[in-house]
Amino acid sequence: MEKITEKLLLEKGSPKTNKLEQIETLNLSKMALKLEDLPVKLLSRLRSLERWDLSGNRLQEFPKCLELPALRYLDLSDNQMEDVTTLKSLRALEELKMDDNLYITVSDNYKLFVLLPNLRIYNSKDVTATANRLRYVYSDNLRTRMIAVWERSFSLPDPVSAEKLSSLEENFVSAARKQVKFGPSSVADFTKWRVEILAKEYLRSLAEPKEDSDEEAQTENNDDTDVSAPPKRKQVDAAADAFISLTPRKKLRADLPESPAESSPRKSSLRLKPLTGTQSRMSPQKPNQGPSTPNKAETRAETPRRRAKVKQVKQVKEAEQKENLSREEAKAAQPHRNVHVLPIIKACNKTKPVSLKPLHALQCHSKQDSPDDVSTQLWACAFQPQSESSAGSRLVATCGGDSVCVIDCETGKVMKKYKVPGEEFFSLAWTTVLMSRGGSAPSQPCSVLAAGGKRGLVKLIHPRNNMAYGEFRASRKSLSVLRFNHRQGNFLFTGSYDNKIIMWDIGGVDKHFNFKVVQLLTLEVGTTPLHICLPPSSPDTHLLTACEDGLLCYNTQLGANSTTKRSNKMEITFPVYKMEDKQHNYHTIDGLSFLTDDVVASKSHTHGSIYLWSWSGTRSQRPDKRSGSVCAVVLAELQWAVTDVPYLSLNTCPGRAYIVCGDDKGRIWTYHVTNLQKNSGQIGKTIPPTEVLEWPTPVRKSLGRIEGPSINSVAMDPELHYLVALTDKNLAVIWKSEALS
Repeated sequence: MEKITEKLLLEKGSPKTNKLEQIETLNLSKMALKLEDLPVKLLSRLRSLERWDLSGNRLQEFPKCLELPALRYLDLSDNQMEDVTTLKSLRALEELKMDDNLYITVSDNYKLFVLLPNLRIYNSKDVTATANRLRYVYSDNLRTRMIAVWERSFSLPDPVSAEKLSSLEENFVSAARKQVKFGPSSVADFTKWRVEILAKEYLRSLAEPKEDSDEEAQTENNDDTDVSAPPKRKQVDAAADAFISLTPRKKLRADLPESPAESSPRKSSLRLKPLTGTQSRMSPQKPNQGPSTPNKAETRAETPRRRAKVKQVKQVKEAEQKENLSREEAKAAQPHRNVHVLPIIKACNKTKPVSLKPLHALQCHSKQDSPDDVSTQLWACAFQPQSESSAGSRLVATCGGDSVCVIDCETGKVMKKYKVPGEEFFSLAWTTVLMSRGGSAPSQPCSVLAAGGKRGLVKLIHPRNNMAYGEFRASRKSLSVLRFNHRQGNFLFTGSYDNKIIMWDIGGVDKHFNFKVVQLLTLEVGTTPLHICLPPSSPDTHLLTACEDGLLCYNTQLGANSTTKRSNKMEITFPVYKMEDKQHNYHTIDGLSFLTDDVVASKSHTHGSIYLWSWSGTRSQRPDKRSGSVCAVVLAELQWAVTDVPYLSLNTCPGRAYIVCGDDKGRIWTYHVTNLQKNSGQIGKTIPPTEVLEWPTPVRKSLGRIEGPSINSVAMDPELHYLVALTDKNLAVIWKSEALS
């Protein structure tokens, strides 16, 4: 056996370097190494090590104190491992191989899944779903049973002393290990081990409560909310309001000249200029097509959300002059905003406004591929993440009717099309998961598209392989919204018309596209969720949802002392709520998106404005004791269209500091946010848009000019090279930055 020295590590590592701190891959396989042969002090210098092969040695355990923050892959196969708990310091580990270790049991495997929070691939198989079930669902069941043992037989000593606590802990842990029975007998060792950890954590939480301020303690006593909030900040002078400025407003874009477009059952792409052979290929007509998609009013009436809003629209339909008068009255009576010291947002100052021109108009969701279909409504669109291919930002997914399309924005071609007869897709979302390839091949990331709608099923699609590899039922009612956690791509949130939001772990896939789905958390919303947003800086702990009846915030943190079914929430209210009457209801929040880590854009149905407000400032307030609500810390109010058409959603492009929202006349309202700071007097004053993109008025030979429709959804790539808008007339319109032309 060769002694482990710095020289040996440099020889066995790569890339070739003269510094241990720069090594990323290390191969120490088949060297007959034992625990005492691994010098912890020397190995701790491998701060950049990502892949380590220790296979074919004689290790019985891993060095306990060895921390390697960058390590993602570890091969311990063909060793003599017995104590797997020594691996708990490798918290960043994503892939582990433990094949051919004779003493490793199923309980040991489960211990590893709990100890290594980022572990996804184990022995070349994706174990994400199983691991998360053990970390959260299984542990929650054990915690409930462990607490029952405590409440039945134990209590804290009075007075509390270290000696008494030590004795109590020993007795309580022993009783919990014996009395808590759960799961199969084959994993009894794991169950007892996990119960012991949970029991010690629970007793510690009782004996050592967190030291909270008086205000925080009062907040926690409120049973209206379980959303954690920082201590309430001291208020400052009334002059310390927020300020936002936009780039100078441009002239409205003139209507573009008309141009003919060809009609074809298989190629139904509308063009805004003479055709150049880039028409999108449509999938052939399939038998047994579902019923045709009704027009806008009929479609909205099909679901609880749309049925309620049709009635509401009739109630609030008034003349435009009266609506303008109501808005002015609302501004005059608007109360002073809550005042907080807010940081200056500097990131937005570095970008310049973007000039966009229309490039393509596509009609690719037609019923039975009919070129005359201008009634199918398109509901959601999103750009593919760039992680899998360099052209990722050019591909956008759209859904509406019975189909999901993936479109190349530059060429205007429909690259992939997925149809489900009888379905009506309402929402979709992209993510990136790991694909395990088996054997010695490392796992690789792959882009996955999830889509759902009227049937309550989530379809999982792998566009690169042109296949829908699976589905699962998320609700017995229609799905209204899908959203992936951008930090943990296997976590999916689904909102549905049974007034629930459910968090799922869809895991990864293997080379045969096998997968497993686990339900992790259920949020009782009480109203239909329309949009879901996860704060960029805390996607694992908080969730915002825009609903039919307000904007709600939930604590979604999994793990210690948490349940898998929650109804407590914090409502975020807005100043316009005070102006409600029998004809005006502003509680329906039909637009929501983060512009920065702290700045949120949202809009209320029929309000005619877009609010920009501070997430941190809003969350720092103490919720009302009765309602559990807080008023949003409004930074600015952006002028938008006066319309009573609901569900015209907005979107943001944080990289370019843009907010975009369509209206009911086919126009795109764009706002380039250039400065946001404290100390301004923008109270009750709306800021005009940077530019309003007029409807390009495409033409079809058989239908003539297609006048401005309602823009249901918009999406932008991260650099705002392309903007995509979906309409209620079966049209997807693509704008392109003139800087790329």
